Amino acid sequence: LGPGSVVVERPPPLTQKQTSLEECCRDGKERGLQGQDCAALPLISEFSTCRVAQEQCCLAVMENASCNQGVAVAREQRACDMLFSGSICEPKTAKTCCHCCLLGRAAMEQGLSCDLDLSVAYQCGQVFQTCCLEGLPEGDANNTQGTLDMQSGGGQCSHHCLGNGTCACFTGYKLKPDGRNCEDINECLLGSHDCQLGERCINTAGAYRCQREISCGSGYELTDSNTCKDIDECETGAHNCGLEFVCQNTPGSFQCQPGRQCGPGFIEDALGSCIDINECLSHTGACPAGQLCINTVGSYICQRNSPSCGRGYHLNEEGTRCVDVDECLGTDGVCAGHGCVNTIGSFRCECRTGYIFNSISRTCEDINECRHYPGRLCAHKCENVEGSYQCSCAMGFKLATDGRSCDDVNECESNPCNQECANVYGSYQCYCRRGFQLSDIDGITCEDIDECSLPVGGHICSYHCNNTPGSFHCSCPPEGYTLASNGRSCQDLDECVTGVHNCSQTETCFNVLGGFRCLSFELQMRWETLLDRPITCVKFCLPNDVSCLTDPVHSISHMVISLPTIRDFNRPEEIVFLRTAAPAHSAHWPNPHNIIFDIQGGNVQSSFDIVKRYERGAAVGVVRQVKPITGPLQTVLKVAMNHVTSGVISHRNIINLHIFVSKFWF
Repeated sequence: LGPGSVVVERPPPLTQKQTSLEECCRDGKERGLQGQDCAALPLISEFSTCRVAQEQCCLAVMENASCNQGVAVAREQRACDMLFSGSICEPKTAKTCCHCCLLGRAAMEQGLSCDLDLSVAYQCGQVFQTCCLEGLPEGDANNTQGTLDMQSGGGQCSHHCLGNGTCACFTGYKLKPDGRNCEDINECLLGSHDCQLGERCINTAGAYRCQREISCGSGYELTDSNTCKDIDECETGAHNCGLEFVCQNTPGSFQCQPGRQCGPGFIEDALGSCIDINECLSHTGACPAGQLCINTVGSYICQRNSPSCGRGYHLNEEGTRCVDVDECLGTDGVCAGHGCVNTIGSFRCECRTGYIFNSISRTCEDINECRHYPGRLCAHKCENVEGSYQCSCAMGFKLATDGRSCDDVNECESNPCNQECANVYGSYQCYCRRGFQLSDIDGITCEDIDECSLPVGGHICSYHCNNTPGSFHCSCPPEGYTLASNGRSCQDLDECVTGVHNCSQTETCFNVLGGFRCLSFELQMRWETLLDRPITCVKFCLPNDVSCLTDPVHSISHMVISLPTIRDFNRPEEIVFLRTAAPAHSAHWPNPHNIIFDIQGGNVQSSFDIVKRYERGAAVGVVRQVKPITGPLQTVLKVAMNHVTSGVISHRNIINLHIFVSKFWF
């Protein structure tokens, strides 16, 4: 065979000789062990029973292998979660055996008997007992096995031991090839049952049962002996006979017999009611020749035959001939108020205006003018009435004086709107003043627009939005802010400028967002104030003050910074710029000179940092807020400006940033 060739296995030729069921079963087992598809096995016989034996024995091998795999998983892993992989041919069987094995082990661990009857399937019961006995100590397991074997003779046989190592099985079982164990005989598969036609054979452990395939039908019930028994509706009360009837049971049904007999001229129907007998139909020659039979209730009468006149004629008084009927002389009004003209054997009607004569029904019928002249009679809607028509107008219009045209109605004259009304052709439109909107429910009422609840309402006012009918107004925090001239923004109130603070003479008032702070800075003897705001203290040392001369700090500055709470913080915010007095690289410095900025204290949760940049040749320290801060918060950020010469700090300037973070964003 070359590459890609396919080997096709062909079934053995069919012969007329019937292959034994043992050979068919053996072939199915071998193919099941090879992993072949049990539903598509090659046939070895032309008989259907051989095919069934092949398939069932193949499935038995596959299910037995899957069951063993399930038991193995239960023994090794004590769980059945791994039985869903594709490597198991019958995952349902494997999972069932795994669970039944776990039940057996659980019964052993709880000290229950391994012969416990759980009313489970036969295969599950066998697995349950096997796994339960495996978990017992050797002595207990032997004792239990001894108890089981006593019923089978105390040997190695699963049912009966006949001596000399020979085993026998109960009725309905057969000995397996190992000579010790017994397996159930499938009488339904082998055809050794005695089920009748219309019954289905169902195999059971050691036996079989026959079940009726077709139901018994109405009026019958299936008994425990698999036979159909008539239901006595009269005894069970399942009939519908009235009080005047007596129920009589029949096979598969019942009859209602009347409590009384029908009189002459009547007969009983199927429901037991008395109905009239039509003697003219049931009796031959009920009346003499020349007479007509007329049925009556309970009897009949005979009437002499007379000439039959056609429509529009009747017998004369003597009853000998037919004469014309003058329909117009009748009091019943054949033309219903219209003119009537008699004719021989008939009549005609002269109809009024708006009607037309129907020669078939011989009546005056109304003319539907709206249908005959569509769109030409009325401007809007035409409604037919008896003998005429009537025009009407659509909503929003009224009928004109000519009875056909339609004029627009000015609905606004009746004030239908809540606020403003505009008349339009055939209708009207309500609209609202500024600050209101038209109701979606009735289209008439004007509802207040809550500007504060609109998607942009949170940004209409800086602090709080108060809705009013048709408008709104903004308000600010009760202290530290005042409403701006635009009526929406809140601007800080500078208490230090207006003089509404309570700072003492020794304190300095600093305005912050939403308030003020009274701060005082006590200086030592060697410090003197150089500037006012920001307050800068410069060191002044005496010639003999060594500690002062060796202290690298030359100046201490105090600066007050007021910050809002940033709502959408997404990048660093630059808040302070610390500029040096001298250029970063100058010829005035004899040695290499550098300036280093750092934060020495007060950096709450590392919310700030300082970076150095160069602007116009000078070093600038930029203090930035790098994390969101929710106020109110107060801290003193201590920033150092270190002048480094040849790698050594020559002097240092300290800047104390008094940072006050407001709880508001404005």
